[in-house]
Amino acid sequence: MSFLTESTLAGYARAAVDLRLRMAEYCRGRFAQQYLKAFLEPRLEQQADHPDQQDDVLGVFSRVAHQPWQDGEPYVLAPAMTAIIAAAAQALDLTGDVVSNDVAPSDAGVLFLPEPVYERGVHGQVASIGAITWAKFHNPNSGRTGWWITGWADRDDPLDPAAARRRQQLAEAPQLAAQLGPYVLNSFAEIPIGTPITAVQGNLAPVDGDWETAPDGRFCLDESALRMRAVAAVLYAFWRIQEQPIATVAAPPLDRPARRRALRASLRHDTRVVMLRRTHPVAAPTTGEAKWHYRVRFVVRGHWRRLVNADGQAYRIWIHSYIKGPDGAPLLLGETVAVLAR
Repeated sequence: MSFLTESTLAGYARAAVDLRLRMAEYCRGRFAQQYLKAFLEPRLEQQADHPDQQDDVLGVFSRVAHQPWQDGEPYVLAPAMTAIIAAAAQALDLTGDVVSNDVAPSDAGVLFLPEPVYERGVHGQVASIGAITWAKFHNPNSGRTGWWITGWADRDDPLDPAAARRRQQLAEAPQLAAQLGPYVLNSFAEIPIGTPITAVQGNLAPVDGDWETAPDGRFCLDESALRMRAVAAVLYAFWRIQEQPIATVAAPPLDRPARRRALRASLRHDTRVVMLRRTHPVAAPTTGEAKWHYRVRFVVRGHWRRLVNADGQAYRIWIHSYIKGPDGAPLLLGETVAVLAR
């Protein structure tokens, strides 16, 4: 089960439970630890003279990366909100800001992006951000507290160039491919609490070489142009915008089989779907003056529309991106979004 086959709130909640069950099982396995160790190899090399510290570092990373799949609060970002969050992340600059202890909706959580945001690294390679986990951490040795943020790519994303590269690498090792979870770890980031945030642009200078193109109709963040890691910018933008009036949070009901599976696995299953707030009633009257109207303009991303012809055959048409809202209203993809994100 995945978000590719779901389009309702109840379907999103059911898919979130199924994916978290599979990720929680994957994170408990030995292969997850091996993958994490390989991913952290450059950092662990700094502790080569202290094997005991290597184990401590690996244990901390494992905890903050894997624990939220089991215990964190689950959120799903509705596709209509993806462009708003991505635009806010692109304009975000927290340099010098001090993040408070309660900026996040919970101490640990998982954010699913059914419509992924893509990031282009400094080497020009593109990868998807299909899910983000976060957890609060405290280092007793240094006294530092912050948010540890982990970016995950959808393993089966048909549009993700990184997924295509991964399939090529694992073509001759199907036993390894079978051990992967539905999401694959691809990035780490940190947002400190109580201390000024420093820009990382100096560490993200672009490298000469061919740049991969992002999938058509999808938002792609260029890390060489950001002041913070792409995955951290997306998550922070989500934290702030989900509190704004333009967003609404729904808690869809979960069907009994999915609820039972979650309870058996001791999995938190109160999934919330963050959507663009409605500007008209669900059952709008056909006569009389409209009671609701858009007060802002925003970009609707390109998407497929499902239709049925006269013979009952289903087909799809591609709707190109367009700006929706009344003429002259504020455009959310301008400086206003940057203000909301802060």
